Amino acid sequence: MMGNLKLIRITRYSLLLILTWISLPGRCQTGSINEPIRYVGGVAIDPNLHEGRLRYAIGTESRQTMRANRTHPEFSDDHGWTYNHGSNLCYWNNKFYQQYLSNLADEHIAPGQTLITTSDDGRIWNKPVVVFPPYKAPAGVKIPKGYTGYMMHQRMGFYVAPDGRLLVLAFYGHTEDPFLKGGIGRVVREAYKDGSYGPIYFIRYSSHTKWNESNTSYPFYTKSNDNGFVEACKSLLADKLKTMQWWDEDHGVDGFYSITKAGEAFNYYHRKDGKVVGLWKRSRCALSDDGVHFSDPVKSPTLIMAGGKMWGQATKDGRYALCYNPVELDEYRYPLIVTSGGDGIRFDNMLLVQGEVPPRRFMGRWKDFGPCYMRGIVEGNGNPPGNNMWLSYSMNKEDIWISRISLPIRQSVRGDVTDNFNNMVPGGEVTDWNIYAPKWAPVGIVDFPSSENKSLLLEDKDPYDYARAIRVFQETKKGEMSVKVCPRQSVNGMLDIDVTDQFGNRPVRITFDSKGNISALDGSKDVLLQKYRSGQWYDLKISFDTQTFGSFSVFIDGQMVLKDAKLAEAVNSVERVSFRTGPYRDTPNRKTPNQKTAPPLAGADEPVFNAGFYIDNFKTTTVI
Repeated sequence: MMGNLKLIRITRYSLLLILTWISLPGRCQTGSINEPIRYVGGVAIDPNLHEGRLRYAIGTESRQTMRANRTHPEFSDDHGWTYNHGSNLCYWNNKFYQQYLSNLADEHIAPGQTLITTSDDGRIWNKPVVVFPPYKAPAGVKIPKGYTGYMMHQRMGFYVAPDGRLLVLAFYGHTEDPFLKGGIGRVVREAYKDGSYGPIYFIRYSSHTKWNESNTSYPFYTKSNDNGFVEACKSLLADKLKTMQWWDEDHGVDGFYSITKAGEAFNYYHRKDGKVVGLWKRSRCALSDDGVHFSDPVKSPTLIMAGGKMWGQATKDGRYALCYNPVELDEYRYPLIVTSGGDGIRFDNMLLVQGEVPPRRFMGRWKDFGPCYMRGIVEGNGNPPGNNMWLSYSMNKEDIWISRISLPIRQSVRGDVTDNFNNMVPGGEVTDWNIYAPKWAPVGIVDFPSSENKSLLLEDKDPYDYARAIRVFQETKKGEMSVKVCPRQSVNGMLDIDVTDQFGNRPVRITFDSKGNISALDGSKDVLLQKYRSGQWYDLKISFDTQTFGSFSVFIDGQMVLKDAKLAEAVNSVERVSFRTGPYRDTPNRKTPNQKTAPPLAGADEPVFNAGFYIDNFKTTTVI
C-alpha cells in the first residue's frame, strides 16, 4: 500500500515538473517559436460547397481586374494567354499596381511573361501592360540540357524605396523547374510616375549557377547611369526581411539569406511587441526578434491549408488578419477566408472573402479551381485611402481578381436595414454590401432613375459568370423584407433573389426569369407569380417565418401573389439576401476532374446579351 502511495506522489510530482516546464516561456506556448499563431475559432468549412457554409465578412467587394480571352485578346491583355497567376499588389503614386505572371496555357510551360494593371480606385482597372517580356537568351547561349524553355516565377513584385521610388521585380528561370540550378536571376526596373517603366536590369543572379552579365540578356543594375535607381536597388538588397521573399527560387548558397530553413511564399507582419511573424505555405510559421534571423519554421496544427499561399497582416484598425484557403487539397482552392485577432497570435471568426468558383473556361496544366495565391500589400508598399484591407489573387489560375475587405472585419448586423443608396457615389463603395463583379458582369451605384434617387445596378453579359450583390441583415426567425426591382429587359436576362441563413441554405427563392416571368419556389414546386415588363419598377415584399414547418408569403406592388408557401429548405433563421444574375452553382466540386483534357468552353470569349437589373429601397423588419 505504502509503495503505491509513493508511486502516486512521484507521479504527481513528475507531472507538476512537466507542467511547469511546458509553461516556461517558449515551451509549447502559443505565440512562441513553437506555435507562433493559432486559429482558436471552432468554425470549419463544408468542402462540398463553394461558400463553405460560412458567414460573410460584411462589406467585402470583389472585382475581376483581368478576364482572360483567347480569341479576342483585345478584350483582355492584347495577348490572349490563358494561364494567369501569382499576383502581387502595391499602392504608389495614388494608384494601385497589380502584377501577375502569364503563360500561354499551362503552369511552368514556356513562354512566360509578367504584366501589370493599374487603377485609381481599385474598381476600374486599365488594360495590363507587359513589364517583363518572355526571356530571350543572348546569341550563342543555349538552353541547358534537361530544360525546355524559359518562364517567369516570382514571390515578390514591388518595392518602394526609402526615397519613394517604385521598383518592379520578377524572376527568370528555365521550364519546367526554375528553382536553384534551373534559375537565371531576378530582374528589376523602375516604374515612373508618368506610367512608363525604366530599362530592365538583373539585380541578383541565381547562386546555384554561373549566370552573369556576360551570358544573360540584361545588364547588372550597377551599370545604370541613374544613381537614385542604383541606390534603391542597394537598399532593397540590404533589406533581409524584404529579400526573404526571394528564397523560393534561390536558397542562397553564397550566404545571401539570413535563414537556411524556410518554406514557400514567405509573407510577414510585425506584432505589437516588435516581433516579426513569418508565414509560408502549408501552415508553416516562425518568429524573429530582429526581422533578420528567424526561428525554424513549424507547422501550426490549427491551420488547415495546402499549397495555396497564406497571407497575414496588421490592419488599420489596430488588429490583425490572416487569409488562406482552409482546405488540404491543392487542386481545389476554395473558399478564400479571413480570420482576425487583436494580438497577431490568436485568430478567430473564420469568415468568407470569396465564395465564388466560376467555371474554368480553358483547360491547362495545374490550373487549380478557386481563388488562388492571395497577396495583400507588403509592409512599406503603400497605404490606400479608406479603412480597408486589399487582397490580390487569381481565379482558377485564369483570371485576376482583387477584394477590398472593410474594417473592422465583422460578421453580423444589429437592427433593421434601410438602404436607398442615395448617400452613395456612382462607381464608389457600396456600403455594407458584399459585391461579386466580373468584368462582364459589373455591379455598382448608378444615377437611376435620377441623380437624387440612386439605385444599385447588376449587369451581365458573361456567358459563364454572373453579377452578385449580398446584404447581411440582423439574424431573425420571423420578419419581413422589401425591395424594388426594375428589369432593363424582359427577355435574355435573369435575376435570382434568395433569402438565406448563415450557412447559405436558401429557404426563399424568387426568380425574374429570361422569359418575362416572376416565379417562386413553394417547397419543391415552381409557382408563376406574374409577368414582368422591361423598364418598370416592381415593389416586392416577402414575409417569412422559419418556425414550426416554415413558410413565406410574397407581395408585388401591394398585392399578395403567394400565401404561406413552404420553405425550399428547413432553417432555424435567416440573415442575408442574395441578388444574382445567373443560376445557383455548385460545380466545379471536389469530384470534378482537375486535369482531364477538355476543349475551351463554347462561346467563352464572346459576350452575350447585356442584361441589367436595378435594385432600390431594400428594407428589413425583424419580428423575432
